Amino acid sequence: MPQIISDPDAVTPAWLSEVLAHAGIHASVSSFTAEHIGTGQVGDNVRFRLRYTPGSISGPRSIIGKFASQDPVSRETGKARNTYIKEVRFYRELQPTVDIRTPRPLFAAIEPEAQDFCIMMEDLYPARQGDQISGCLLPEATLAVVELAGLHAPYWNDPRLETLAWLEPPDRESAEFGEALYNQLLPAFTERYAHRLSDAHFGVARRFGECFMSWSLDYDGPVSITHGDYRLDNMLFGGSYPLTVVDWQTPSIGAPASDLSYFIGAGLKTGSRQLHERDLVAAYHGALIDKGVCDYTFDACWLHYRRYAYSGLLMAVVASMIVGQTDRGDDMFMAMARRHAQQVLDLESESLIQR
Repeated sequence: MPQIISDPDAVTPAWLSEVLAHAGIHASVSSFTAEHIGTGQVGDNVRFRLRYTPGSISGPRSIIGKFASQDPVSRETGKARNTYIKEVRFYRELQPTVDIRTPRPLFAAIEPEAQDFCIMMEDLYPARQGDQISGCLLPEATLAVVELAGLHAPYWNDPRLETLAWLEPPDRESAEFGEALYNQLLPAFTERYAHRLSDAHFGVARRFGECFMSWSLDYDGPVSITHGDYRLDNMLFGGSYPLTVVDWQTPSIGAPASDLSYFIGAGLKTGSRQLHERDLVAAYHGALIDKGVCDYTFDACWLHYRRYAYSGLLMAVVASMIVGQTDRGDDMFMAMARRHAQQVLDLESESLIQR
């Protein structure tokens, strides 16, 4: 087992050789170059381009390493919310049991106390990363919602969920914490972005804080493993696979429709979402049925989709305040906040939540 190296600057050719051997690739790395990639705010991704000892077995031309963020605010957020532990455990325990395409993990380990960790995985270059700000077109969106069914269907109302306490399924205590955190951060969010959101959208955000507990606790539909951050920035299109989903820092047990509404609400620009969302929900529902999910009607799926339009707004408010601030991060969170607040209004989601 390779040792845990949590700082990409400490990586050596010998260690990379150990990582490859751990994955069954017995190649000797002689040297490498490294470059930071991606737009993650809680984790840093590094591409290692490998060169091998002449005469030895050759391995992959490059691999990807994921490490804790070098930004101290984002790093502490990752530790406090157990996101690093969850991602390592997802790749080690759950990834082989679900039917959604992820990068092949080569090595994943974490030190539980300090939460120093690293995840080494296959490089999917030349796959193209999605862009949360620009949004996507209908073919990409359809691909994403059908792939999402491959995460949800294997654990749909499955008794195995009861053994996965580390996924922290929602309960009253977590709902109370979420309500307090959201309402504590909302004033700062409102002040920071006062010039970038409309009064109508701020109104949606404010009223959500008033019904947060009902939204969190009154759901009585199906449950499964959820991604928790299923959006374009965490998707790679093309290359070895049509679509690969990355960034497994926020898996949980909850309403499958929360992932669906989260993706559609911000993954498409508002006009496109309004035009195509019902067809996209139908594509997701059809994929669930094809994968063996029973007793879940389209009408129930549509109702749950409407209810969870708040998911992306919640993320935009909370995440923007607890990670390091960047220009792109601000643009991304504003795209999410605007699109999801309008989604709530268009779908009349407020009528589904008791105050």
